[in-house]
Amino acid sequence: MPYIPQKEREKLNPLIDELAKKIVWQAKECGHEGAFGGVLNYVCTRLALKVIKLQFGKIRYWIIAETVGVFKNIADEFYRRIAAPYEDKQIEKNGDVDLYKEFFREIKK
Repeated sequence: MPYIPQKEREKLNPLIDELAKKIVWQAKECGHEGAFGGVLNYVCTRLALKVIKLQFGKIRYWIIAETVGVFKNIADEFYRRIAAPYEDKQIEKNGDVDLYKEFFREIKK
């Protein structure tokens, strides 16, 4: 979970904010909106690898498993907090996929 104590956040947020500005700048330099995904992926990947290198100096299976778990949790929490509410709003705006209703009726039986 990303919910670390406020004192720790205050130390990291200025660094994160500066890195975010550089990611946006670099992505814009690429010339298309979708470039931010590749830049963000690179930054997150290299950050994880650098932390592992500095913290442990070598790779072990448990470090791989822990790191994959962290990235999975990041994706799940992002989806839960941002994507799911966004999709719910789009369902309200545009209507649901008809077959979902059919499956929901089957499930409720």
